[in-house]
Amino acid sequence: MTGVPASAAGGPSGTQGARGTAAADGVAPEVSGSAPGSDVTTTDARLPRGGKIAAAAVNQASVWNVANLLTMLRLVLVPGFVALMLADGGYDPAWRSLAWAAFAIAMITDLFDGHLARTYNLVTDFGKIADPIADKAIMGAALICLSALGDLPWWVTAVILGRELGITLLRFLVIRYGVIPASRGGKLKTLTQGVAVGMYVLALTGWLASLRFWVMAVAVVLTVVTGLDYVRQAIVLRRRGIAERAAALEEKEA
Repeated sequence: MTGVPASAAGGPSGTQGARGTAAADGVAPEVSGSAPGSDVTTTDARLPRGGKIAAAAVNQASVWNVANLLTMLRLVLVPGFVALMLADGGYDPAWRSLAWAAFAIAMITDLFDGHLARTYNLVTDFGKIADPIADKAIMGAALICLSALGDLPWWVTAVILGRELGITLLRFLVIRYGVIPASRGGKLKTLTQGVAVGMYVLALTGWLASLRFWVMAVAVVLTVVTGLDYVRQAIVLRRRGIAERAAALEEKEA
């Protein structure tokens, strides 16, 4: 492949190449030194004027992608949701409907931001940290508000939040051995929780009020079952990782 001179970085094609490199590698497209026989001069002294600043700007701008913006939107919606949920004593149907709209937007964006990040290579360190925080924050805020208003038993809130926080901590504890993938049961649990909590946020009456009880019951069962399954996966992953390390150490010593 023919190298591209560094002076071409200011042109349209050069700009596109720099953005592609920054997005793919997560670093500025510059290193000290140059490869023998290469047409690309990468010393700091020969970068085009403002090249370092432009490269840094590309890296900084990569955080402000559409996936991260959706995550930020969810974080902003949390205090707004709480304010709407508790407005006028927390029992006004109009305010509760607005709170439901905020909750629904947060749940919908949760479905898209991770998919967009993986599909279009928009994964960033900020997104890895902020996305699970935003998920737990909006769900936790809704459950706590519902329990505080007396619409949902506190033990349900404790079971769901305890499971979510526990599994998140468990993932961090075993990350040295590998990653626990999201299961279909886990995705179904998330969907069921969202529907159940959304039904409780709305001021429903009659048979819909009875229906939401059963939807929440299914959500709680899925929460417990999938939580236990993640614990099992973590134990298997840890044992496998320890065995592989021991085998590698024995092979090295031999």
